Amino acid sequence: MSAKKKLPALTEPQLEIMDVLWGQGKGTVASVWNAIRSRRPVARNTVQTTLVRMEEKGYLRHKEEGNAFVYSPTCKRETVLGGMLQGLVDTAFSGSTAGLVLTLLDKQDLSDDDVARIQALLDDHKQRNKKG
Repeated sequence: MSAKKKLPALTEPQLEIMDVLWGQGKGTVASVWNAIRSRRPVARNTVQTTLVRMEEKGYLRHKEEGNAFVYSPTCKRETVLGGMLQGLVDTAFSGSTAGLVLTLLDKQDLSDDDVARIQALLDDHKQRNKKG
């Protein structure tokens, strides 16, 4: 997948399918349907139609194995989620990453381990900026 091509936004059901495929690496309509219906009721045809639409959008590719299509993601989880997060920052926080982070920190109950991990990330970021 070209890094320059901007993909259309994913809906929640599409993101759920991507989550399944990122976890499995690849999957048939049946395997994706089984994974999703273990979480919530959904029709097999709905999953199949959504997979086809996602391939049309550029998120998935398929190959035929026997009489089944095997779908796999065309982009990494980090790329998709990073783009979605940047869209949220741009839209809801007027481009302020700090605004997003401060809102999350204010609204979340963080464990001491979470606080330590966040602090370590901030320290690493600060070190990299001093060098560059």
